[in-house]
Amino acid sequence: MPNSSSISEFLLLALADTRQLQLLHFWLLLGIYLAALLGNGLISTAVACHHRLHTPMYFFLLNLALLDLGCISTTLPKAMANALWDTRHISYSGCAAQLFFFLFLFSAEYCILTIMSYDRYVAICKPLHYGTLMDSRACASMAAAAWATGLVYSLLHTVSTFSLPLCHGNVVDQFFCEIPQILKLTCSEFYLREFGLIMAGVLVLFGCFVFIVVSYVQIFRAVLRMPSERGRHKAFSTCLPHLAVLSLFLSTATFAYLKPPSVSSPFLDLVVSFLYSVVPPVMNPLIYSMRNKDLKDALWKLKVKCVLKSVNCPPFSM
Repeated sequence: MPNSSSISEFLLLALADTRQLQLLHFWLLLGIYLAALLGNGLISTAVACHHRLHTPMYFFLLNLALLDLGCISTTLPKAMANALWDTRHISYSGCAAQLFFFLFLFSAEYCILTIMSYDRYVAICKPLHYGTLMDSRACASMAAAAWATGLVYSLLHTVSTFSLPLCHGNVVDQFFCEIPQILKLTCSEFYLREFGLIMAGVLVLFGCFVFIVVSYVQIFRAVLRMPSERGRHKAFSTCLPHLAVLSLFLSTATFAYLKPPSVSSPFLDLVVSFLYSVVPPVMNPLIYSMRNKDLKDALWKLKVKCVLKSVNCPPFSM
């Protein structure tokens, strides 16, 4: 029986059997990756460069875009390289690093989404105290706490998972290293230690979920009491994108990690993992820019500025 000390690499799931399909998958993943880089990069640049967007809501949106960039950059480049070079290998340390960074960024993103719901709650339910409760120092502290929470959570899981002895080979039935697939390779008698850590994490995540639900119940009650239709529309326009992003994030991640074993299959696991690890980073910029007039104006000004710079650039000469 192999153990963790004798394993120097893992074999990831092959997305296709023929060379033509492998190259097709490479170009599809490359297109998705470039779309995520472009969307999140534009939002990050727009928020950083436009003083009108230097508010708590957009500060947390900037953090969300950076986390999305990190999440998709942790998983897709290796999958693209494997498809391009017709290989399945990932080193032991590379697998551990991939698991660590994905968990770190993924859990920090959930914390940021929780903080964003609190930001909307204060803005709509306690507008007179918004400047005090959500000043620059408070926002920086909350963002730092979200990143630190993700770091600690990921470190605990990564150390716990990769300290377990591996008794079932080194084949990971997924296109990137994730906890459920690594645990399938561990010896059954050591499984409960990591399972206990997972359940503790689930309880914390459930607590965040309850906080989000309570926040939005209060938000909708306050919005429905607003006498002005314009005020209600403005409040909903700032809340609905966050709710859409949160729903996409939670529904795919919950199904991926809490689905019953009876409905599990390699193809379904692949589809669900793709949904929760790849789709949100691609869709989040689109969701936030669709109904947000300030963000669309900033992106338009950024586009015009870039076009004018390219037009006014002197011709290249040797």
